[in-house]
Amino acid sequence: MSTDRNIAVEFKNVTKAFGEKRVLNDVSFHVEQGQALCLLGRSGTGKSVTLKIIMALMRPDLGEVWVDRDNVVGLGERGLSTVRRKLGYLFQDAALFDSLTLYENLALPLQRLTKKSKSQIDDMTLQVLAEVGLSTDGAKYPSALSGGMRKRAGLARALVLEPKILLADEPSSGLDRITASEIDELLLRRKREHGTSLIVVTHDVHGARRIADRVAVLDKGNLVAFGSVEEVTQSGNDIARRLITE
Repeated sequence: MSTDRNIAVEFKNVTKAFGEKRVLNDVSFHVEQGQALCLLGRSGTGKSVTLKIIMALMRPDLGEVWVDRDNVVGLGERGLSTVRRKLGYLFQDAALFDSLTLYENLALPLQRLTKKSKSQIDDMTLQVLAEVGLSTDGAKYPSALSGGMRKRAGLARALVLEPKILLADEPSSGLDRITASEIDELLLRRKREHGTSLIVVTHDVHGARRIADRVAVLDKGNLVAFGSVEEVTQSGNDIARRLITE
């Protein structure tokens, strides 16, 4: 069992390979409850795989993956279902159902995964829409939303089940700087007001410097730096230093 009750997510010596390609090589890091970790690295360095392993959508070849107090490696479907209820996932493309309105997209997981009444579902859905600045857009279909609105909508759906831990895959990709900063602020507010732990995969160094309590830099499957922004800025690893200061 993970010995530190304040740990939200912890990787212990995690290795994952696809054929001959080792995308994670003996990787260890942790995220404390209520803190934000940004995962940086060039494309193909294992960042999105890391999120999928936390969700147990992929299994590591070696190592332990702790979410709260559960090692998800080896858990059966019932145990995984319980763990996943603690997790929200903001997909890179927002992953909304095109045939459902924004309101229906958010209400669906509450209808399927909880025993809440219709009025409770209405209240929670409207509250989350308001939180991300889409309170007047619930009747719209995803096709009617701008890129920034889709990101907000994806974030709203990730938050509607009130996860303790939010995983975000490139939340600012494809957005202009102002809109990206607004998404950053929504993430920070969620952490500040709800104590939500954040794990954010990003290429946006500006956003990472704003959001992160800790930064983890992956390169060719190896964790080459882990620490505060200041610590990684002074890292002895050239790639890590360049990624956080570019």
